[in-house]
Amino acid sequence: MLKQAHIYIKGDVIGIGFRAWTKIQAKINNVNGWVRNVHNKPEVFGPGGGVEAVFQAQEESINKMIELVKEGPPVARVTEVEIMWQDAKEMLEGFEIKK
Repeated sequence: MLKQAHIYIKGDVIGIGFRAWTKIQAKINNVNGWVRNVHNKPEVFGPGGGVEAVFQAQEESINKMIELVKEGPPVARVTEVEIMWQDAKEMLEGFEIKK
């Protein structure tokens, strides 16, 4: 059954290739959705910003992606991952990096 998770990734995750790395991991794990840097939500991410993503796939694949982003690429320092499970309102195709 198709599931969707909205993810906030906090820590040192901007300017290090986190979005490109996430896109590669999503392709490997058959996850659709998107990822973007967020600079304008200090109440969520703190003053340094963070990364926001939506993952849509089977629950097992989303859980694998969540575990991957908790670690991040080698140069990242992830301090917290906030996960909000949602009903999928639309079918997402592919995985994109949003600006």
